Amino acid sequence: MTLVLRTTDRPTEPTPVLPVLPTGTEPLPQPEHERQPSTGPSATRCLSHPRELALRGIPVMCTACRARRDWLLINHGRNVWICCRCSNQWLEPEITRADFDALVVIPDGTTYPSVEQGLTALGFDGAFAGTYLGC
Repeated sequence: MTLVLRTTDRPTEPTPVLPVLPTGTEPLPQPEHERQPSTGPSATRCLSHPRELALRGIPVMCTACRARRDWLLINHGRNVWICCRCSNQWLEPEITRADFDALVVIPDGTTYPSVEQGLTALGFDGAFAGTYLGC
């Protein structure tokens, strides 16, 4: 299975209309298992990596904008992609899922409905191209 992160020709679905609750009623609480972030082999996880990244001693550099730091690592299954602020992204076979898990210090827990919305919310959709936001 191959994860395609960048899709531009996918039709968008209209936003579903939520029912209006009568005044003074509380929405039903979500069961505990629905509040947990998705895990397992089908989950897509993202990790911000503000520092430089070296693979086998060679610094990673974006081929589009020549950036050397401030990456977003995206893990799905066994694959890890690197995404730059300019929105350039590539599959990096040198980074394994175990390497990705070792970089996760504090699980964020923020869940986004899609990869595209996550990229936009985290600023990796090209809006901050050329801007280093990390230390």
